[in-house]
Amino acid sequence: MPGFATLLARVPDEGGIVHPLLALALALLLHLAAAGLARFAAPRLAVHAHVLGEGFAQRLRAMLRYAISALLIGIATAFWPHESVGHLILGIGLGLSIALLAALALRALAIPRWAVLPLALLLFLSIVSGTSGGLAPVGAMLDTVGISLGKRRVTVLGILSIAATCVALFALVRLANRLIGRSIGRADGFDPTQKLLAQKLAAIVVIVAAFFIGVDLLGIDLTAFAVFSGALGLAVGFGLQKTFGNLIAGIILLMDRSIKPGDVIVVGDSFGWVNKIGVRAVSVITRDGKEHLIPNENLMTQEVENWSYSDRNVRVRIPVGVGYDSDLTLAQDLMRQAALDCKRVLREPEPNVWLTGFGESRIEHDILVWISDPEGGVGNVKSDVLNRLWHLFKDAGITIPYPQRVVHAAPVAMVSPPTPDLSATP
Repeated sequence: MPGFATLLARVPDEGGIVHPLLALALALLLHLAAAGLARFAAPRLAVHAHVLGEGFAQRLRAMLRYAISALLIGIATAFWPHESVGHLILGIGLGLSIALLAALALRALAIPRWAVLPLALLLFLSIVSGTSGGLAPVGAMLDTVGISLGKRRVTVLGILSIAATCVALFALVRLANRLIGRSIGRADGFDPTQKLLAQKLAAIVVIVAAFFIGVDLLGIDLTAFAVFSGALGLAVGFGLQKTFGNLIAGIILLMDRSIKPGDVIVVGDSFGWVNKIGVRAVSVITRDGKEHLIPNENLMTQEVENWSYSDRNVRVRIPVGVGYDSDLTLAQDLMRQAALDCKRVLREPEPNVWLTGFGESRIEHDILVWISDPEGGVGNVKSDVLNRLWHLFKDAGITIPYPQRVVHAAPVAMVSPPTPDLSATP
């Protein structure tokens, strides 16, 4: 470091602008070198960036450029003589690189732009002031700008610190949840339901830990709320009773594995397959493409039909009636053939035909078929089988009769008209 200062001192600084120009040129040269290194390293690190999400993969090259630039300019700043204009220029370059790197990382985590600005600005000011004499002068200046609210004083420094801390903690929570979620998702010892439960529990732990870390960093005294904690806790308990009930119900559903993502269930009038089990509700997608959000508590207290709980095979009943003058053996064979011709009907267990009763105008049958993909719907299987059966019956001359009614008319008795009474005539 003394050798570099001595070498720099030998360069004539006419008018006091040569050394600042050298610092500016050095900062630009190092940034260009960082861009070249980032272009070389980005393709080799792209595979690892996908672990953090698509946002990091799309911004990987720019993030590498600013990270390498911050490293190179930081080294140059450390060797440049302090308390000089050139040192300040390098400090500005270092601050810009780190602030832009932080902004790109936060945007990759889907943090809004308005929330990224306070943290990036605070980082830039901190680094620039740190390279030009320390943070104390800048901090004191920002601390003098503010207003008094009661016994407390709200300053620009305090607002920037709170905003930056909240944004940083929010970004760390998202990054931790993403890393933990992907690590659990790639684990081989868990089934999908256990992975989902572990991810949700880990997310809750991360959020709680971030809350207490934020309280400690911001210096919030929770004892000030001790007087109101009882009433507040009671109010929150009543207000969030359903929310916590749904949260606990969702955890129980994931633990006992009675309902899993991908199951086909019937709850009341809702029939469909489970898309995901959330903190508050279960998402059920119907055959119409509608997504029903059913509260977790309803699945715990109401009767639920799970068509794929222990076995994905589901039996479908298709009622059919034929005329009394039909050949029953032929008709039943055609029913089996129509069922076997349907692609979704399983061959094992094989379709079966039951004669269920003698109706008023037809002989009732049930075609019993099995399918292994209930999420594909049941009505389309019935439609396919009945369409095929219609053509088979038509070719074989087997009729499906209309309902018939026999009306018997009772005979009307002939009654003679009464004989008039002539004695009453005057």
